[in-house]
Amino acid sequence: MPNKYRGEIEAELGGRRRTLVLTLGALAELEAAFGAADLVALAERFGAGRLSARDLVRIIGAGLRGAGEPISDDEVAAMTAERGAAGFVRIAAELIAATFDDTGVADAGTAR
Repeated sequence: MPNKYRGEIEAELGGRRRTLVLTLGALAELEAAFGAADLVALAERFGAGRLSARDLVRIIGAGLRGAGEPISDDEVAAMTAERGAAGFVRIAAELIAATFDDTGVADAGTAR
């Protein structure tokens, strides 16, 4: 059972229920992958709502690795999700929301 207070979500990927979480290490991995200078820049990129299939693979892969699953992005890319591409979008969106909603990170860049 995922712990929503730790930012965990549960999703069915590759025919199995799996836990995903964007730990600090997973977020650092995504900063490097997306060339984001900090968490605010990463949150802004996600908030723009324009994610490629490769972006989804990176986000979901980082979330699985954050939850302790030893998996590569290539293995994630070969997985299936309920409702296909729309399912992957939903999983990534839910993971991002669990990580950034109510944290103030997305608003930190606008604070004065």
